[in-house]
Amino acid sequence: MLSDGALLDLRDGGRRVEGRWLWRGVAFALRAGERVALAGPSGSGKTLLLRVLAGLDALDEGSLTLRGTPSGLWHMPTYRSRVAYVPQRPVMVEGSVEDNLRLPFTLRAHTTRSWDRSLVRATLERLGRDDRFLAQDAVELSGGEQQLVALVRRLQLEPTVLLLDEPSASLDDDGAAALETLVDDWRGAAAERAVLWTSHRSEQVDRVSDRVVRLEASA
Repeated sequence: MLSDGALLDLRDGGRRVEGRWLWRGVAFALRAGERVALAGPSGSGKTLLLRVLAGLDALDEGSLTLRGTPSGLWHMPTYRSRVAYVPQRPVMVEGSVEDNLRLPFTLRAHTTRSWDRSLVRATLERLGRDDRFLAQDAVELSGGEQQLVALVRRLQLEPTVLLLDEPSASLDDDGAAALETLVDDWRGAAAERAVLWTSHRSEQVDRVSDRVVRLEASA
């Protein structure tokens, strides 16, 4: 596909794992306003591709740019604040949900910003969680609740690109629907924003994306 004007642009991307190519020659572009799903069989490397796009893993060949600038020329904390990755199994630090949500603002990349409790409370309410949720032990949360915390933790930093790896895999149907609505409203709130999903639910892919990109494992 043409990549002119892309937010993220991956060209001829390749990644080796344990001496073999997991995928190779991958070309992918994500433009402002897009809702895209990344599909592929188990083992095709979807999660690894998201991590590459997020600047968390390196390419073995090919190039990646954000707004036309090679990823290697970006200050990585700045890059990762603009391209936000939410893993399927997020890491929680010891402490409360509030501690986990405040954590990004202790990092140098975000010291000019402050934590907005009212915004976080309103976001959590949309996800079916009241103010008491902030006091819960984050490590003791269910997998689905940890996914919600990880999503809110990234959204509060107002990224441009959101990379979601099975973000509702541990949620029930109502929880998944609330998450989908929140993400779509986030995307629609600014013209430059875009989102890339992976999901094992075909009906969810139909709801949350306007375009599907298939990733095939290298032979």
